[in-house]
Amino acid sequence: MDMFLKQEWQDARLKIPEEMFDYGDDSITLPSQFFENLWQPDLYFLNSKVVEIATLTHKFSSVTLFKNKTIRYAARMHAIVACQMEFQHYPMDTQVCPIAVESFSYNNNKMILKWSGAGVSLSPELKLLQYNILPLHLREAHEYTNEKNGNFSRLVVYFRFERQIGHHLIQTFAPSTLVVVLSWFSFWLDLDAIPARVTLLVTCLLTLVTMFTGLRSDIPAVAYIKALDLWMAGCMISVFAALGEFVIVKVLYGKYNLAKAKEAKMSAQDGCPRWTGSEMGGRETNFKESALTQWVHQPPPRYVHHFRYRHMGKDRFIKLYWKTDTGKERVMWKQVDRTCRIVFPSFFFIFCLMYWTILVFGCRHKD
Repeated sequence: MDMFLKQEWQDARLKIPEEMFDYGDDSITLPSQFFENLWQPDLYFLNSKVVEIATLTHKFSSVTLFKNKTIRYAARMHAIVACQMEFQHYPMDTQVCPIAVESFSYNNNKMILKWSGAGVSLSPELKLLQYNILPLHLREAHEYTNEKNGNFSRLVVYFRFERQIGHHLIQTFAPSTLVVVLSWFSFWLDLDAIPARVTLLVTCLLTLVTMFTGLRSDIPAVAYIKALDLWMAGCMISVFAALGEFVIVKVLYGKYNLAKAKEAKMSAQDGCPRWTGSEMGGRETNFKESALTQWVHQPPPRYVHHFRYRHMGKDRFIKLYWKTDTGKERVMWKQVDRTCRIVFPSFFFIFCLMYWTILVFGCRHKD
């Protein structure tokens, strides 16, 4: 970051001849090399990595000396400041970056730092692409420094950056929501179109994986879960559940066809009479032999259904099909598809409602 830094202090030890000032002036601007001959408050940025005075042909700094022995030092500086960022609420996070200024040698018994006027002002032309700059917060404090073993006067300014959500709504949330909605169309595809249904679901899943992999490369890797990770997990679980539902429906469909084939085979066998024993020609010799050679007819249909078909249409604990009171046949795999047409959108809507409610109110509570 680039900044103009101004410092003012009074030094009663100075002896300033009157002839140094022009007639009617109460101040004089000295070349920057004279600053080395004056006493300095030796300020430094606590959390800076690099600080340097901007230069072109010479350093952009000046020293102004007033008649009341006040010294004003101004310089244009470039600094790289470390900021501990938190991404729990990403991409609706607000980053707070403090910049602290402190004297290196003089404790609070010898020097006290104070903000002058507004303290810190931002250029009205300053704009960031991804953040909104919130109002600054200034603080004057006396902190104990272990490294220097003493209490030192410290000035702290807190820069707050609120991330703009518009970019992520267009590039992340809207496309991923459309992909999840697209996966629901598979519930309207019949099992005659198995390749189309599988292709649709797998394509949706791979699209989400590719989309979220690219997003993760935009932010540093952190050990905790971010808000975007929860959205990624919710979308991928929804599409994966639709793929799992297709597998379940396909299994039920296969069992349904086997049960129908078995029922048709048993109905064909029970519809024909059959012999038990052998038919004897002529006169029967005894009553026992004639009883063994008689026709054995099948029981009436209602008894056949009760004794022979009472387990048809069931696969252990699952009913594969059944008849309603009106006599219309209901098939389990079709009912599963019809139910998922309502259940999946409902659960995703509840997930979105809870996600955005917690995220928005959580960010406001943190601020």
